[in-house]
Amino acid sequence: MDGRRTTVRDMRRSNRSVILTSIYRQGPLSRYELGRETSLSAASVSNLVGELLEEGIVEEAGSVESDGGRPRVLLRVAPTFGYVVGAEVGETRVRVELFDLAMSVLATVVYPIETPKPAPELAVKYVLQGLDAVIAQAGVPVERVLGLGVAVAGVVEGPADAVVHAQTLGWDGVPLGAMLAAGTQIPIQVDNGANTLGQAEMWFGAGRGATDAVVALVGSGVGAALVTGGTSYRGTRSSAGEWGHTTIMYGGRRCRCGAEGCLEAYVGADGVLDRYRLAGGPAARSDDDEAEFIALLGAVGSSEVAAKVVEDTIGYLGAGFANLVNLVNPERIVLGGWSGLLLGERYLPELREAVGKHALHRPYEQVTIELCELGRDAVALGAATLPVLRLLREGGSTKRLAAG
Repeated sequence: MDGRRTTVRDMRRSNRSVILTSIYRQGPLSRYELGRETSLSAASVSNLVGELLEEGIVEEAGSVESDGGRPRVLLRVAPTFGYVVGAEVGETRVRVELFDLAMSVLATVVYPIETPKPAPELAVKYVLQGLDAVIAQAGVPVERVLGLGVAVAGVVEGPADAVVHAQTLGWDGVPLGAMLAAGTQIPIQVDNGANTLGQAEMWFGAGRGATDAVVALVGSGVGAALVTGGTSYRGTRSSAGEWGHTTIMYGGRRCRCGAEGCLEAYVGADGVLDRYRLAGGPAARSDDDEAEFIALLGAVGSSEVAAKVVEDTIGYLGAGFANLVNLVNPERIVLGGWSGLLLGERYLPELREAVGKHALHRPYEQVTIELCELGRDAVALGAATLPVLRLLREGGSTKRLAAG
């Protein structure tokens, strides 16, 4: 009997999750549209929507005319039912943002990082400090914050316990999840930054509507989120997507990870600027990689050295994309990250042409290459979707969310 009750309870939670996810991802929707989207009966949809309305997770959002009947009431997830926080632990800064459930930014803080390899304790300090700051800045009750998502570089094992292996930062088996949880009662989830960017773009940006896609993060480091059949592909222990550390040249440049010939050593911002200096560009290095990268792009018209470095960077990145085209056959590749966007905004046609030179003809014909629509700060937004996804999977049960 207990087994049957558990099965019924689990089925109900699963149906709530299906309803809530459809409303969140595709809403506003009417009850009629929900029935079509979810294949649930009209009675089930009505009962479950009634529960969600009563609990305040879902609210009415106007109405639309129907064919010959009464107007259909539209439903959406209530933006102020709860709040989520996203943090990006980058190599030059920690960015923390608080959002409502419509993913509108309500508060932001940024903490610069002066060292290229910050200690885990410094990252934890800034994330927790930022968490308190954005909650205070937005003026929301702490008990209404559903969770904190944190995006980091490297391999993340276990999104809740979150042990991080990031060779480029010098982090080896850092128990980041436990370190963060020790400083707050708010539920913590940690993931790789490319994965969080990918989730944000798939939900709200250039990846919408695609079921097989790659979202590439090109900044100081390089990574990718792989989506197959509408689901993130993570591999055996969540290290899939370390595209930046695939070998593009045998015996090539030394990468920050210690290996030779990694794609990151050629298209990551540090690698590009280093190649520029070695080729005869400005010898002095500043503390502002972005300003240097913009200056490099600006010098293309007047400097043969700059033009050659940028041309080669497009070629290397095109070859890297072609490897993805040949290997995973995506329908869409989305380029994001701060230096990726700076390059793509100027040279997207040339990049597409470079991919075509290296990819097999048929899969190349089947892929589109687009720019990230959510901007360079989408990693923190993506991190904030981690507690949202958890809420949706639990069917809106904040009790279970907190216990997770």
